[in-house]
Amino acid sequence: MSTNPNTLGGSIKVVGTNGQISLGKEFAGRQVLVEEQEPGVWLIRTAIVIPENELWLHKPAARKDLTEALEWASKNVARNSDPKTLIRKLENGKKSRRSRN
Repeated sequence: MSTNPNTLGGSIKVVGTNGQISLGKEFAGRQVLVEEQEPGVWLIRTAIVIPENELWLHKPAARKDLTEALEWASKNVARNSDPKTLIRKLENGKKSRRSRN
């Protein structure tokens, strides 16, 4: 069995005085998971990290809603509107609904 780390695609790195190692330019800017499997043994894997407050966007229900919204937007051309008129209509609608109850 070979003890050369390059045989399996590995390499020898030196941990700097600041505790860092360089993985190479091909990994620049990428996020990685570093898992300590046992003392002195680390597994480093590239990863995509999703912030917790954005996780809901990756769930099937949100994906479906977003897909439907994008389809609707592609079929319904945006048109100019007057926000004051819209607010007046909405307020009048609330008043007329209240009077019916």
